[in-house]
Amino acid sequence: MRINVGEFLSRRALLSPDLPGLICEGGRWTFRELNLRSNRLAHAMTGLGLRSGDRVGILAPNGVEHFDLFFGLAKIGAVMVPINYRLAPPELHSIFQDSGIDALVVSPEFEHALDKVEIGSIKLISTGRSGRGEPYDRLLERARDSEPLLSAGGDDELAILYTVWATSGPKGVALSHNNFFWAAVSIIATIHQIGPVFLLPLPLFHIGSLGWLPFFLHRGTRCVLTPRFDPESFPALIPKEEVTCVGMVPTMLHQVKDAPGFADADFSSLRSVLSYGDATPVELIEDYSRSGVKVRQLYGLTETAGPALVIDSEHALIKAGSCGLPFFHTRIQLVDHHGREVPPGEVGEIIIQARHVMKCYWNQPEATVNALRGGWLYTGDLARQDEDGFFYITDRKKDLIISGGENIFPGEIERVLFEHPAVSDAAVIGVRDKVWGQRIKAVLMKEAGVQVSEAELTEWCQGRIAGYKIPREFEFVDSLPRTMTGKMEKKKLRGRARKS
Repeated sequence: MRINVGEFLSRRALLSPDLPGLICEGGRWTFRELNLRSNRLAHAMTGLGLRSGDRVGILAPNGVEHFDLFFGLAKIGAVMVPINYRLAPPELHSIFQDSGIDALVVSPEFEHALDKVEIGSIKLISTGRSGRGEPYDRLLERARDSEPLLSAGGDDELAILYTVWATSGPKGVALSHNNFFWAAVSIIATIHQIGPVFLLPLPLFHIGSLGWLPFFLHRGTRCVLTPRFDPESFPALIPKEEVTCVGMVPTMLHQVKDAPGFADADFSSLRSVLSYGDATPVELIEDYSRSGVKVRQLYGLTETAGPALVIDSEHALIKAGSCGLPFFHTRIQLVDHHGREVPPGEVGEIIIQARHVMKCYWNQPEATVNALRGGWLYTGDLARQDEDGFFYITDRKKDLIISGGENIFPGEIERVLFEHPAVSDAAVIGVRDKVWGQRIKAVLMKEAGVQVSEAELTEWCQGRIAGYKIPREFEFVDSLPRTMTGKMEKKKLRGRARKS
């Protein structure tokens, strides 16, 4: 029997039909109601001509529609492509082209971005009654709610998530039904302090949000989903919904801590706060501990459908700064540049072996071969292990910048800056930021005799790349450090930035 993740919702609806499964923006759905919605979605998409293997994008804030699509498309073997709604039109166009989506579910508030994107034959479905394309609710209203015939499963693709924006274009991580199943099983076998109510404030185009959905069905966990992150609502939301666990990035933790009402908030229902997406500052972990909240650092990747490393509650403070130990069904080693395992205390590249490691990079066979070698995923991240086997992330082997939980590839920003007539050379780096983890800094050389201001460069970037990728800091220099072969020595730039 091949695993089909869509069937998980059918089984949970059979076992726990009246158990609340989702709470979002005032709406409440039981598992039975969620399953009927997913069935209608499946039949509606089939009615539009979609078949197994076809891709369907969603460009919308968190909502019940994501649950419909994730499980409904899974049932008919179609593939969900959740899209970052913060991207600029050229970036959206690249994803549309790369993924080859056949249909797009879009929220009215983001339809304006489509005015600058070539849609072609993509079927548009609007979550609003008066938006472009066919209204989403009407599609579901007309469709049958009977169980569709299951199609595909196992190693077939279930979702494509776009992560690091490589210099050559978008980079989609193709995850299968098996990947999501084994990620859920590994979480169940590893983390025991989650409880019955999980709060998801991260957008569902992140694996740190989407990857939890199969787990919720395995455990019958109620998901409290926020359309957008609002730190000021957290102090009241936690006791109101009796939230027992929440997954967040460090930037969110900072913002919640600084929000009004944090000091007097009732967090007694919380069993764990899982922090991932970037390193969590030790002082932040300690701040939450003083409020009676245990923050547990987790290290994961889109390429592993989420899980890799997590620290247990017992060591969360004792080993503060550590990502802990591998998940139950996950093997992790640290290797040198020859692929040889390094001893404790030495820094090496993290490589991962697990059944929840991605199927491939979509349409990128060369990148797939480079990442998946000998049954291991080579992450490009560097870490060390202490004498007890606990892992500590030390650096990024690649030049990836993580700001506010968003993965940002400098080459993309550099390419946009290079196009400005006043810029002769450019290097983009991440510099440490207390709230955002890292902020983006551009170090530039100007063309001789040409003047340009920071404001002009900021305006130049707007509309060409997403707003969160635009540098917050510019530095003009006479020369940039390069090796004999012409490679930019960003390590020197980062070192200089730390000293300034």
